[in-house]
Amino acid sequence: MKTIQYALAEESFGKVATITFDEPGSPVNTMCRQWQDDLSEVTAQVLKDREAIQGVILASAKSTFFAGADLKAVMRLTAADAPRVYAEIERVKKNFRTLETLGKPVVSCLNGAALGGGWELALVGHYRVAVDDSKVRFGLPEVTLGLLPGASGVTKMTRHLGLMAAQPYLLEGKTFGPREALALSLVHALVPDAAALRAQALSWIAANPGAQHPWDARDYEIPGGTPASPEVAAALSVAPAMLKKKTRGLYPAPEAILACMVEGALVDLETALRIESRYLARLMTGPNARAMINTFFFNLNAIKSGQSRPSGVPHSKPARVGVLGAGMMGAGIAYAQASRGMATVLKDVSRDKAEAGKAYSARITQPLVEKGRMSPADQASLLSRITATDQVADLAGCELIIETVFERRDLKAQVTQEAEPLLAPGGFFASNTSTLPISSLATASSRPDKFVGIHFFSPVDKMKLVEVIRGRQTDDETLARALDYVQALGKIPIVVNDSRGFYTSRTFGAFVMEGAAMLGEGIPAAAIENAGIQAGMPVGPLAVLDETALSLSVHVLDQTRADFAAENKTYIATPGELLVERMVKELKRPGRAAGGGFYDYPADKTDKTGMSARKSLWPELKPLFEKADVTWDINTLKDRLLYRQAVETARCLSEGVLTTVHDANIGSIFGIGFPAWTGGAMQFIYGMGVDAFIRRADALAAQFGPGFVLTSTVKDAIRQHQPTYC
Repeated sequence: MKTIQYALAEESFGKVATITFDEPGSPVNTMCRQWQDDLSEVTAQVLKDREAIQGVILASAKSTFFAGADLKAVMRLTAADAPRVYAEIERVKKNFRTLETLGKPVVSCLNGAALGGGWELALVGHYRVAVDDSKVRFGLPEVTLGLLPGASGVTKMTRHLGLMAAQPYLLEGKTFGPREALALSLVHALVPDAAALRAQALSWIAANPGAQHPWDARDYEIPGGTPASPEVAAALSVAPAMLKKKTRGLYPAPEAILACMVEGALVDLETALRIESRYLARLMTGPNARAMINTFFFNLNAIKSGQSRPSGVPHSKPARVGVLGAGMMGAGIAYAQASRGMATVLKDVSRDKAEAGKAYSARITQPLVEKGRMSPADQASLLSRITATDQVADLAGCELIIETVFERRDLKAQVTQEAEPLLAPGGFFASNTSTLPISSLATASSRPDKFVGIHFFSPVDKMKLVEVIRGRQTDDETLARALDYVQALGKIPIVVNDSRGFYTSRTFGAFVMEGAAMLGEGIPAAAIENAGIQAGMPVGPLAVLDETALSLSVHVLDQTRADFAAENKTYIATPGELLVERMVKELKRPGRAAGGGFYDYPADKTDKTGMSARKSLWPELKPLFEKADVTWDINTLKDRLLYRQAVETARCLSEGVLTTVHDANIGSIFGIGFPAWTGGAMQFIYGMGVDAFIRRADALAAQFGPGFVLTSTVKDAIRQHQPTYC
């Protein structure tokens, strides 16, 4: 069946051709192979009808205008497909150019979102009219998927806005709504609803019979100047270095986009379009695009669409939620809830502590008020939704209560038993613990089937991920309601089955303890930290340990030993754990908050020159740990840090702690900062190639110990969960 419908209609001023996009069996329009063939056919028909028509309208029969490329097809590409991909891109752009150089006015009627290739299709129109709906998004987010807007997006946006002004929309993938598009002259008119689009289009066609794009006029100049302009040249001279600092050379798409913008601005339009096609063909057939598309499109959409949510449970959102503990975590959760319209009861042991927790929301929102992004009335309304209290009775009627108290079993049991009876009928209870098994905490509950883990990450207002942990007795309804609650907060939930450390804390621990183990082997601390940065982690493992507190790691170690002892078992600490324990108990270096750990933190935040003083590695690390005769290379250090996390993730999948690859990939990136260029911890394995990954892990295990060992069961799980794209 055809994906494009073509019709000629007689209007008062002559015939108008309407090209309507309507991909059968799909909720959105995509640039699938059938669409590409249909576009060539329709373009040929328009050429035949050229003398008879007065204009062309581009429209959509879907609720959105156009979604962009067929990403499943992209996932099947390899480097050998590059010549074919280049030819296909060029064919699409040839059809675009044919339509826009007919000498007839072309109007794009934007009834909904137009992203990626959809926005490039919209740019074919000389005139763009859109529905005035703030929920509608336009733009070119290809960079977030490891691609560039190669169906004329880079070339046209640069020529519309200029080399400097176009950068946020191309290098960062910034999207925009209809009103911002109107202010940028990327959209020319807004109408109240889709029914008004055609009339506006016809009116403009009648009034503009000789329409053309600005760059097709003889006197056209790129806004702001070309790369040869002194002002632009000065800015561009530092742009590559700034970009490299941000991407660390691990993300080819932003660098390709910048090169494409600059090179294209130095030549004529047709040459610029060919340059764009070459860059896109290389990216589309490369491993980075496959990794990022897999995770940031398919995996993320799997979570948003509820693929991990138990079926058959009606969706719900709690209207009133209690939070036990008004420290940083509890205060952050209270803000997240209140900002989404949920009534929140924030309880602590004293009214002063509870009010201090509520004040956190005031501190977060005040800058928004000062910048005009939130009205004082909206701020007051948000704060009014938080009730600060020291009275447990105020929790009465809450549909959900979350405890965020200190990581002590006895304390968590106490607050659970105090608060749980106050839940509304049908309510459920949650623990925000990051390490203690949910099933064991649920023993304090009178209804363990209504007890679940909801693990937020700090700071809550910035971190998008939330781990929803299913205890052994947690029922489907409670799990589903917990997922609904997290999504109602605008956050990304992953589902994890109960285990010590769950998924993220366990894998995060593997990362930081591998770094500590390296230090214990005599490898210089600076090399370890640089290896983490070069691999793409946000910061090095020793710095992360300082931020999260070495003393907390020791507390977890002590609790783990006690739990094992209670089961008549002995916990064997890893070399990294033993080194961290020595740092805290012997060397008295508990972490940043307590004055210092692996790093020193200057009390005076300026140095002698008046510049901001920075943290620096503790000088005593060198005589205490560094060994001159130890050999190492940076690539092996990087592999150890990445492979250790990937191996632990695969073990979690094998053990049933994780049940899906999409939860693993999204959790690793958004929860522990696993490098986005890899597509996540499991996609790192699949992108490497399963056999190649296993060979390298085996080699690392032989040299560096059991942390890298892949059992036959784990290897089988890796292969069984490998995704396919049909």
